[in-house]
Amino acid sequence: MSDAFHQNNAFNLEISKWQEINPQLRAGFTTRNGGVSHSPYTSWNFGFHVGDEKEHVIKNRELLAEKLSLPLENWVSGEQTHQTTIQIVDDQDKGKGAKTNQTAIAKTDGLITNQKEILCTAFFADCVPIYFFDPVSEYIGIAHAGWNGTVNRIAEKMVLKFESIGVDTQSLLVAIGPCISQEKYEVDEHVISHIVGNERQNTIISKGNNRYLLSLKQLNTDILLHSGVLRNNIDVTAYCTFRDQHLFFSHRRDNGKTGRMLGFIGFAE
Repeated sequence: MSDAFHQNNAFNLEISKWQEINPQLRAGFTTRNGGVSHSPYTSWNFGFHVGDEKEHVIKNRELLAEKLSLPLENWVSGEQTHQTTIQIVDDQDKGKGAKTNQTAIAKTDGLITNQKEILCTAFFADCVPIYFFDPVSEYIGIAHAGWNGTVNRIAEKMVLKFESIGVDTQSLLVAIGPCISQEKYEVDEHVISHIVGNERQNTIISKGNNRYLLSLKQLNTDILLHSGVLRNNIDVTAYCTFRDQHLFFSHRRDNGKTGRMLGFIGFAE
């Protein structure tokens, strides 16, 4: 089965099947290649908070904005605190977090909108990007899910938020994007203790000595299924941010000194 995330150029991966449903949709995940940042952020870094030069980050964002036909002034991002707060955004939120972290929506890891010409964005270097698209209502969203956000069920809370604004869960499409894979993600008992018993079977491999390999992709998939999303409506990428070093930054592989990819979704006019 082909991956839902297609690399059509050096700069980013795209959820092509969704963009075929609605050609105005821009949904994807950047690579580490094609920008102006210097080592160790070489070169397509989108994170202000990692130590890169601010002007380099803004230039990278402006380059992508041009490619997507969605100006930087229309981007929206959350502060990302590894929690489960979700914000429905509209025209009044345009530009929040676009040119500085200080204006990002506070303590927010999930964004939802149905407004055109808004690009919902989130930043990643091993955590899980979860994309949402309802072709019927044209509501879209993105969530940032590290292990903390995952075990606290931000995926389920996103689904519930969509339901609260009238989206039919059975028409909701979800895509789980590039993140660290199970074979590269070793965790301890503290992390595992937060996972509900019946969700452990599919998601954990014990290595002994209280060390485990955790599949964040599978755990989020199981949570989405439990939340009523249809299995055929969930796509899970095979890309791994740790393994695919030529494509991605990885916080764990790079010992914390690295850039951030951008997950994005929005409608261009």
